[in-house]
Amino acid sequence: MRPPAFWQGRAGWAARALQPLGALYALGTARRVAHPGYRAAVPVLCVGNLNVGGTGKTPTVIALLPRLAGAHVVSRGYGGSAEGPVQVDPTRHTAAQMGDEPLLLAAFAPTWVSKDRAAGVRAAEAAGAKVIVLDDGFQNPGVVKDLSIIVVDAAQGFGNGLCLPAGPLREPVDKGLARADFVLSIGPPEAQKAFARQWSEQIAVPLLTGRLQPVQMGMDWWGLRVMAFAGIGNPEKFFATLRAEGADVVKTVALDDHQPISDILLNRLEAEAASMGAQLVTTEKDQVRLPEAHRRRVLAMVVRLQIDDPTLLDAALARLLAQGPSAKL
Repeated sequence: MRPPAFWQGRAGWAARALQPLGALYALGTARRVAHPGYRAAVPVLCVGNLNVGGTGKTPTVIALLPRLAGAHVVSRGYGGSAEGPVQVDPTRHTAAQMGDEPLLLAAFAPTWVSKDRAAGVRAAEAAGAKVIVLDDGFQNPGVVKDLSIIVVDAAQGFGNGLCLPAGPLREPVDKGLARADFVLSIGPPEAQKAFARQWSEQIAVPLLTGRLQPVQMGMDWWGLRVMAFAGIGNPEKFFATLRAEGADVVKTVALDDHQPISDILLNRLEAEAASMGAQLVTTEKDQVRLPEAHRRRVLAMVVRLQIDDPTLLDAALARLLAQGPSAKL
C-alpha cells in the first residue's frame, strides 16, 4: 500500500485534521521507549528510522557488517511466521518463515529472527556474538542500544514532520534524534542538498550521506529491455536506478513492501514480460521471496551502500567495540 500524498511536503488540511491522532501516537512512542530494556554483555548497534516504510536500513546493515568483526544481526523478521529466537539458515528457511530481510542478511553474518528482540539478543550472545546489530527496533525498548544510526531517504526526508497517521513518522524528529548518534541520509546529490536545506537545523548529531550503487557483476544493463517489479518500501527508487544504468524499462509493477510473491503472480508477470520482449527484473530483497522455480528466470539488480565519508562513523564503531556496552557515544 502506497503512503498518502499528504505525508510529503507541507502539512495540508488532511494532515492537520489527523494531527491530534498523531500527537497521541507520539505520546505512546515516548512512553514505550522510556522503559529501560535488556542490557547486553556485548555492544549493541541499532540501525533504525523515524519514518515508517523503507529508508535503506538493510543496505546500511550490510555496509556496517564488514566493519564489525564477530557481529550477529537480530531482526524481528517482518513478514515471516517464525516467533524465534531462531538462527536463519538460507539452505532450509524461506522468506515466508523468516522474512526477506533476515534471509538476505544471513549471507553476510549470523542472523537471528525473534519477535522478542531481547530474547534474540540473548540467543546471539549465547552463540558467541562479539557485537550485535539490531535491524530496526529503534522505537522498541526491549534492548538498550549503545549506538544508534537513523537512516532516512534523502528525497523523502522526514515528510511533513508529523506522526502517524497525520504523517510518516513513528515519533517526532527532535525526540527521536535526541536518542540517536548519527543520521545517515541516502540518495543522489540533489536530493541530499534538498534534505540538508530542510532538515539540517534540526539535526544535532553527525549527518552522514551515502548512495546506493549497483554492483558490477558483468551484467550490462545499457539498452536491455526490461519489465521491472519491486515490493520494497520505495519501488520508484529501484526503477529510477535501472533507468540510470541505461536499461530500457518498458513497464514497472510496484508491489506492497514484503508482499508475498506467488507462482500465480510470477506466471502473470513472466507472460506479460514475454509479450513485450522484455526481461523480468527485480531487487535483491525481492528475489529471496521468489518461488524457487522462477529464480533463475528473473534477474536481480544488486546494490550496495557507499558512505561518502565514513571517518566519523568508523571512529565511533572502533570506540564502541573497544569500550564495550557501557559507552554511549
